[in-house]
Amino acid sequence: MSDSMHRPSRLHAFAAAIGAMLLAGCTLAPRYEQPAAPIAAQYDAVSVADATGAVPASAVGWREFFTDPTLQGLIDTALRNNLDLREAALNVEAARAQYRIQRAELLPTLNATGSGSVQKTPTSALGFGSAAGGGGGGGADSIIIRAYSAGIGVTSYELDLFGRIRSLNKARLADYLSLEEARRSTQISLIAQVASSYFALLADERLLAVTRSTFESQQSTLTLTQQRVNVGVADALTLRQVETSVYTAQANLARYERQVKQDRNALAQLLGVPSLPENLSAGSGLDEQRLAVQLAPGLPSELLVRRPDILAAEHSLIAANANIGAARAAFFPSITLTGSYGSTSPDLDGLFDSGTESWSFSPSIRIPIFAAGANRANLDLAHVQKDINVARYEAAIQTAFREVADALAARSTYDEELKAQQGLADAANESFKLANLRYERGVDSYLTVLDSQRSQYTAQQSLETLKLARLQNLATLYKVLGGGWSQSTQARTAEAQN
Repeated sequence: MSDSMHRPSRLHAFAAAIGAMLLAGCTLAPRYEQPAAPIAAQYDAVSVADATGAVPASAVGWREFFTDPTLQGLIDTALRNNLDLREAALNVEAARAQYRIQRAELLPTLNATGSGSVQKTPTSALGFGSAAGGGGGGGADSIIIRAYSAGIGVTSYELDLFGRIRSLNKARLADYLSLEEARRSTQISLIAQVASSYFALLADERLLAVTRSTFESQQSTLTLTQQRVNVGVADALTLRQVETSVYTAQANLARYERQVKQDRNALAQLLGVPSLPENLSAGSGLDEQRLAVQLAPGLPSELLVRRPDILAAEHSLIAANANIGAARAAFFPSITLTGSYGSTSPDLDGLFDSGTESWSFSPSIRIPIFAAGANRANLDLAHVQKDINVARYEAAIQTAFREVADALAARSTYDEELKAQQGLADAANESFKLANLRYERGVDSYLTVLDSQRSQYTAQQSLETLKLARLQNLATLYKVLGGGWSQSTQARTAEAQN
């Protein structure tokens, strides 16, 4: 038969292949539509001008936000060593590999093959008499058959006529992007945790210093009172009152020493290091101007494109939407192609000689007829999973809105509370000085001094605790607004432009 007689069938096959490739671009996944955000247009704690008047938190690099050099070094160490962040990064790598595996199914897999076989068969089994031959040197009662082949082949390549593989590929891509956003969320949380832990260490060290100063002062008072009792100027009741204050301060001193050690252990764990340097804070206090900068909250709608946890939830929703397309495709026929091309010869050195060409082509079609409701159940499951992811996406938005609103509400009240607490601490200091002076001059009993000292100590504790809460609120606000994606503001701006 001439080659011209084969040409029409080859053209038809080529046209069919092109048509299959065109059909492969279609999927049965429903069109994705982003759900409406179930949040208000702006936060109650800020005006529209405040929300839009400055650089948003997500565009502020953490080195520009946390301005203390020591804290910057701690964050940098944590980003390199923290095990939770490392696990999140490895999860991203695993998801990327799974996406590449799924994407590979869009193209046929070519394999080079080679095989050889040697078979000895009795001549009687072939229907020959005992004298019929010993071809191949196998003797009078048997025959040896040799066969060798080599070539390339396609094994079980599915034509993606209804987009099943493309839907699965889109779902794996969305899963990968979701885990990438989860890694960013882990990084943001880690930065905020390191900052909060560092602030807690500074606050407890300050409280430890205040308690130690109080303890030393009361020890001096106890020595002086003991001397006055010895000469009959003071009574035993006054001595016992002084001892009470000394023991109370001693107990507080032990408590804050323990708390400082625990703060250092917690910070070391976040950083992924065995221990911290002894002079880490070097007596630094909670000076907000030195430790961090102020933020613009932005509008609630901006959270949808800045909060990694919201973006991760949306990518999971996109994956669930794509899985519906794969479940729908199961109701339609699927075509699988298997083929090979190569050379077959009875002699190994005869492979690829003229006349040894061989090929095979084995298309198969699978038409679903009865699956006991499995396909329908898989489709129903895909729809339910999408609804679940819609609920998770909306819940992530609502949670983000509440976290920002709570942080802003706290920020709007901390300033006034700090101002009042500072006034209370100053008044308590003056009261203690006056009470001590009156006691030394014999005007009042030591009980008045003791009450004034307790008030002074309590006011100072509350002031330092409030400063800590104010700084931790600022770190929390930075986190919940989506800040901490990059080191510097300039780099983040460049990323946004690209």
